Amino acid sequence: MSKRSYLQDRLSALPDFVFSFIEHYYDGDSVNTQIAYSIDIKTFLVFLQKYKFPEIENPEDFTPAHMEAVTAEDLLNFRAYLKEYEVTTQNAAGNPVTRTLRNSPFGINRKLSSIRSLFLYLYKTDKIRENITDKVDMMSLHQKIKQPLTAQETVRILDVLFEGEKYFEGRDLTEYLNRKQRDIAIFVTYLGTGVRVSELINLNVDDVSFETSSFIVTRKGGEQQEIFMPLQVENELAKYIYEVRRNIDTPGEDALFVSRRGQRMSVAAVEKNLKKYCHAAGVYHKDKTRPHALRRTFACSLLEDGVDIKMVAELMGHKNIEVTHKFYAQYSSQKRKEVMRSRTVFDQKELEELPKPNENQ
Repeated sequence: MSKRSYLQDRLSALPDFVFSFIEHYYDGDSVNTQIAYSIDIKTFLVFLQKYKFPEIENPEDFTPAHMEAVTAEDLLNFRAYLKEYEVTTQNAAGNPVTRTLRNSPFGINRKLSSIRSLFLYLYKTDKIRENITDKVDMMSLHQKIKQPLTAQETVRILDVLFEGEKYFEGRDLTEYLNRKQRDIAIFVTYLGTGVRVSELINLNVDDVSFETSSFIVTRKGGEQQEIFMPLQVENELAKYIYEVRRNIDTPGEDALFVSRRGQRMSVAAVEKNLKKYCHAAGVYHKDKTRPHALRRTFACSLLEDGVDIKMVAELMGHKNIEVTHKFYAQYSSQKRKEVMRSRTVFDQKELEELPKPNENQ
């Protein structure tokens, strides 16, 4: 079953106003995002069905009037409920199976954010008179700062990409040679432009223009943005397109990056390949072996080069500059380290020249 069919199946079991919200109000979002919204909203409706509206037999029977009756206290109870709750589904034999689900503060906030978006839609379309979700705070998050790749790590990974013959053997070497130029193009483009992995794999061949030295990506929310390519990115993409991609027969498929079977690359495939290159380069930290580490490294390197944070936000496709500040925090942390490590606390020479206690006797 395709993701679009799966989404339609989920929406058919939800109220009409939820269908309108996900299919039309957030029409530009990816199918994955829409599926996530449908799951989160279904969880909320089941909670209301159990604790506030027991007379409702099925989630699809909810109406905007029921949403209008939801109070801030109901939302607070839902937030507490999300920490641990049970869901009952059917197995392949048709027997009921009950599972206990738990959410981290991050998971709780994601679900609350979905509910906020739904209520905002209902309020803006005059289906409810008040949006009470603003009265409920999100969970406090204590996130550690994820570090970008160091200059040495970046060089080692690039060496594996370009000189994999030195690192792989046997079947791994054969696979590397078969996808060498494609993977070089993928990861150099990723590291050189900071686009999201989903934006990268959704590129089509026609999105790339060597006349303007740029390509067009579709950002979150469906907006398109022209990304200008550094010379090294342009060179590697040109090699891949003219030497590799145009020799691959892919009927009906215009994707820029394709698998051996001629199908559009998946996020999972990009993540798997990057992890293999990172491990070969001796980089094992899980935060640094994921595609987002390259995006993080791109942002921090721009800030280190003195690029204004507003420009960095635009290049990253951030609508809210506060999102970019987390990269700035990483960059300033490195600068604080450089300042403190180079600071002299005392003059070692003067200390050594001080007379010793026994010299005054």
